[in-house]
Amino acid sequence: MLLLSLIAFLGAFIGMEGMAWLVHKYVMHGFLWVLHDDHHYRDDSGFFEKNDAFFLIFSIPGMAFIFSGVFWQIPPFTGLGLGITAYGACYFLVHDVFIHQRFKWFRSSNNRYLRAVRRAHKVHHKNINKHDGQSFGMLFFPMQFWREAKSK
Repeated sequence: MLLLSLIAFLGAFIGMEGMAWLVHKYVMHGFLWVLHDDHHYRDDSGFFEKNDAFFLIFSIPGMAFIFSGVFWQIPPFTGLGLGITAYGACYFLVHDVFIHQRFKWFRSSNNRYLRAVRRAHKVHHKNINKHDGQSFGMLFFPMQFWREAKSK
């Protein structure tokens, strides 16, 4: 049962990158642009953004899986919920802390992967409009950014 939970955890964590890409491209830059738009042209007038509502929206499936797994004794559900939650924690650390510096914890890094992540996200933010964006993922990104990070 533990192995099945671990597989569920890893599958959920890895799968969340694909889910995040799809939701970012088709929901955040689609019908819920009204919640995401301030993230692209933020004037730093305050700490919170409308975009922060997605944190709550994305936490619901993780909590539902954890609670149902614990309550009904279904370990793979708990693993799924913990994988979704772990991805959320990584998202917070990479996106909000490292890339956007909402907390001044990791100010600089010379790590190639982190430079590539930051560059891919900056390219995504070059476009402040709803359409014609690129690089919608967080942990995985097009190889061009990996190659660019190597040359720095």
